[in-house]
Amino acid sequence: MKYLPHILITLLIAIQYPLWIGKGSWLRVWDMSKQVDQQKEKNVALASRNAGLDAEVRDLKQGIDAVEERARVEFGMVKSDETFYQIIEKSKAKP
Repeated sequence: MKYLPHILITLLIAIQYPLWIGKGSWLRVWDMSKQVDQQKEKNVALASRNAGLDAEVRDLKQGIDAVEERARVEFGMVKSDETFYQIIEKSKAKP
C-alpha cells in the first residue's frame, strides 16, 4: 500500500507526457495553428494579387484599350492622327 501513491503519480505523469510534450502535444498544435493562420494571411494577399494580374491579362487579351494605354504611358507613343502637347510646369525658385 505504501507504493500505491508513487505508482499512481508515475502513471499520471506517463499519461500526461504525450499531451504536453509528445508528438501530438498541445504546444505543437498551438504552433501549427499559428503557422496556418500566417499562411492563410499570405494566401489572401497572394489571391488578391493574382486576381489583379488575371484581370490585367484578360483585359490585354480581349481589348485593345489596355495595350494602347500601356504604350502611351510606358513608351510615350502617340497615334498618327494625334497631336502631342507636353506641359512643363515652372519650378519654384528657392530664395
